[in-house]
Amino acid sequence: MKVQDKEKENEMRRQRSFGIRLNLFFFSVFAIFSVIIVRTAMLQFVEGPELKEEAVSRVTRDIPMQPIRGNILSQEGIPIAYSKPTQTLYATPLKNYANNNEKGLENRPELKKVVNQILAKFQELNPSGEQPTLEEMLSRDRLDLENIKHYGYTPRKIKTDLNEAEIAYFKEHKNEFKGVLTLDVVEETTREYDQDSVAVQTVGYLSKFKSVRENKNFSFYQDIYKNQASADPSLQYQEEEIVGYYGLEQQYQEYLRGKNGYKRIEITPQSMAKEGGTEEIVAPKKGNDVWMNINKSVQTATEKAIADQIQVLQREHPYVSTGFAVAMEVDTGNVVAMASMPDFDANVYKTGSVSAQDFQQIQNLYINGTIRAKAPDDQRNKAESVVYMGSTIKPLSVLIGLQEGLFSPSEGYMDVGNTKLGDFDKKGISNAGRHYLGWIGPREAIEKSSNTFMIDMVGKRLLNKYGGATAIDVWDKHMKEFGLGVETQIDLPGEQSGLTDYTNKNESALTRMAYASFGQQGKYTTMQLAQFTVMLANRGERLEPHLVNKITDSTGEVVKKFDRKVLDKVDFKSEYWDLIQKGMNTELKGTFDDFPYDFARKTGTSTQQIRNQQIDNGVFIAYAPRQNPKLAVAVVVPEGGFGSQSAAPIARKIFDAYDYEFGLDGVPKKTQQQLNEDGTPIEETDGAAVQNP
Repeated sequence: MKVQDKEKENEMRRQRSFGIRLNLFFFSVFAIFSVIIVRTAMLQFVEGPELKEEAVSRVTRDIPMQPIRGNILSQEGIPIAYSKPTQTLYATPLKNYANNNEKGLENRPELKKVVNQILAKFQELNPSGEQPTLEEMLSRDRLDLENIKHYGYTPRKIKTDLNEAEIAYFKEHKNEFKGVLTLDVVEETTREYDQDSVAVQTVGYLSKFKSVRENKNFSFYQDIYKNQASADPSLQYQEEEIVGYYGLEQQYQEYLRGKNGYKRIEITPQSMAKEGGTEEIVAPKKGNDVWMNINKSVQTATEKAIADQIQVLQREHPYVSTGFAVAMEVDTGNVVAMASMPDFDANVYKTGSVSAQDFQQIQNLYINGTIRAKAPDDQRNKAESVVYMGSTIKPLSVLIGLQEGLFSPSEGYMDVGNTKLGDFDKKGISNAGRHYLGWIGPREAIEKSSNTFMIDMVGKRLLNKYGGATAIDVWDKHMKEFGLGVETQIDLPGEQSGLTDYTNKNESALTRMAYASFGQQGKYTTMQLAQFTVMLANRGERLEPHLVNKITDSTGEVVKKFDRKVLDKVDFKSEYWDLIQKGMNTELKGTFDDFPYDFARKTGTSTQQIRNQQIDNGVFIAYAPRQNPKLAVAVVVPEGGFGSQSAAPIARKIFDAYDYEFGLDGVPKKTQQQLNEDGTPIEETDGAAVQNP
């Protein structure tokens, strides 16, 4: 009985204990849920708005920093286009000052007060520098209060080229205007060009990306603009960024540009910069340097030679105003000089835009006339830079005749000074000056510049061999083999391939072939003439012209090298080349009398109708020395008269400049010690030789 009572008592004790534990459990659960409910209510109704604002305020934006553009250097390493460091003051608004914002206009008085303080500091620290007005500072081009050109958080450029006092002050007082503006002094670069105006049109200029990104003439930038969103952020272009515009600046834009840097900042829900919210700064990467084959000394001598010759020629040829020249190495294809004159100071473009006044002065000068058509001024009835070859085609005409079996190297021809194209031709076509040359062969036909030989022995015989249409095609094929009528593939944008009048079917095949044979049916650029001359000199290899030798990074390491490249090759007999080389022996009185090298040359005088009269364009091609040629030169002087009188003197000075710098015989003449008459050395001062007293 006692045992049963004890078990019953234990059972009751267990039940009481379970009840207590169950009550504790429910109480704990209630307490936990109460805490959760209270905390949830606190988060939602008390801390929620604050946390939401904090979360939104942590949104960041990357503000691009423009890359540092690489330099363009001459063959000697002289900077021709280079980036010059400059300090720029940026201001970032910390409030919305737009008039479409309910508080924007209310905020403006405090902004104007701050801006007036800044203007006063400009005047105090740099009284002779730029002094913008209050209106200019508040305009869209500076602070842009209406956010037309900028996002609210974007820094605005308000002054460039700060002096040392301004730099020190604004760096020290960058946070002085809390709640209104944040000021930052940023090191940037401006583009500068050699003051000697070296190869201006070849080097190129600058424009703003927004000005070229949708221009159909700049498909390169159109493609960049279309793919901006998916591009690497370091390669994304900014609207105000300066980019290459024509010339090497455009051709090698991807190498020269470098990569963006950026400043990561926090922004507020109103898309304004948060004060003190800069999180990270990554510096821009400098672009690569482009090393030209153009030698500054040879280039400036070429430019001066053309400018001086134009002045001389204007005494008898009042309309002459332009001249073009290209000097190209025979072995390498390197272009050591390329001049389109007159030129101008490229620094008018250094900010990426040019004033209306400056553009009015240069609008007929900025095009590179050595690779494309260029009128000398706005009078369209004047000769352009792309002219008929004239007699400079005659070496090729003879080569075609020999290669096509139209005559042999020893075959003779009676030149009576005139030939007729048929019974319908009453006047006929004459040699220059109607010269009667008598019995001549192919070599003498080149040397004495016989028009009638080219017509009768080349033009007419090619027609007899193939018939009209086929003869034109054969002629065209040979022209293109020698780079005439096709692009030279020089490393410049905008090259033209010339004009081939002989394909104009409005004239008879006989007329076209006759005039084409002596250089009056194809208009070509000076660059094409230079490449053609190199091909005559190296006996059949058409070389790719190279303006650039190499590209290096900021450490000097070569990232790209430009080696000799053969674009085309013709296989003619050696005796044909020998004949041509001997035939390129045009008499030049005065110009080359004391030239110390035997050299191959051909003058040309192309004729065209301008201002209802026949005018003469001077053309000249040459390479030197005749054996083992080193340099080829082509010169064109529109409306300059005979090539021997207008273009040849320019070529002579180019050869002399190259001989001095490099040596046409491989020995630079500048390395040879110069002596006075008494045998004492001639001293040199600032590059000019002066005799000892």
